[in-house]
Amino acid sequence: MKDNFSNHSKEYSVFRPTYPDEAIEFILNLVNNRGSVWDCGTGNGQLAGKLSPFFQEVFATDISENQIRNAVKKDNIVYEVVGAENVTFKENSFDLITVAQAIHWFDFDKFYEKVVQTLKADGIISVIGYNLMTIDEESDKIIRHLYADILGDKYWDKERKYLDEQYKTIPFPFQEVSTPAFSQKVNWNLDELIGYLNTWSAVQHFIKANGTNPVDDVRMAFEEIWGKEKQKEVTFPTLLRIGKLK
Repeated sequence: MKDNFSNHSKEYSVFRPTYPDEAIEFILNLVNNRGSVWDCGTGNGQLAGKLSPFFQEVFATDISENQIRNAVKKDNIVYEVVGAENVTFKENSFDLITVAQAIHWFDFDKFYEKVVQTLKADGIISVIGYNLMTIDEESDKIIRHLYADILGDKYWDKERKYLDEQYKTIPFPFQEVSTPAFSQKVNWNLDELIGYLNTWSAVQHFIKANGTNPVDDVRMAFEEIWGKEKQKEVTFPTLLRIGKLK
């Protein structure tokens, strides 16, 4: 598993979008018991925090100590700095295993071995994420230019393709549950949009390679069509795969 987010974990915790309540409710309705949940690749604990009111125990793991340092704090969330493939949980421990915007970084085979070992016989695994957002025609054109032309394959990790392919091409060796379409909508001003773009791993790779920030190059174009204070609705399509043990 790669760690692309430790160096800007505070920004990640502030600017990254969360997940729609409707999707969380859909997942919870599939879970027979609500004793323990494992949130793998938890990052700043966004999903762990949303799940904590519904479970007795939440175990949240990530390889980034900085991410966990900035994570959501709840009495029933236990954080551990460890790779999802290297956890040492007991067999048949979890009613639900979740991965939010992280599975594309995992060693699929090794992680799924842990899922099979630690998920209860009637448990659920849920993989959730989001891909490129939409705003309006002019804004989307600028975002696609940054995403594909300025950053492109040179600066995006190869694993990014799984998000572009809406998680439909990840290995998923489980009895799959059909899911409806969800999306997360937020109202952002320009500073919030820029803050989010700066959390992109490819932006960080670009800065490291060139010493300049490509987001600065597109900000002026956004200002011309947006204005500094105006809010716009930003829509993130939700990616969701849910399964049971075969």
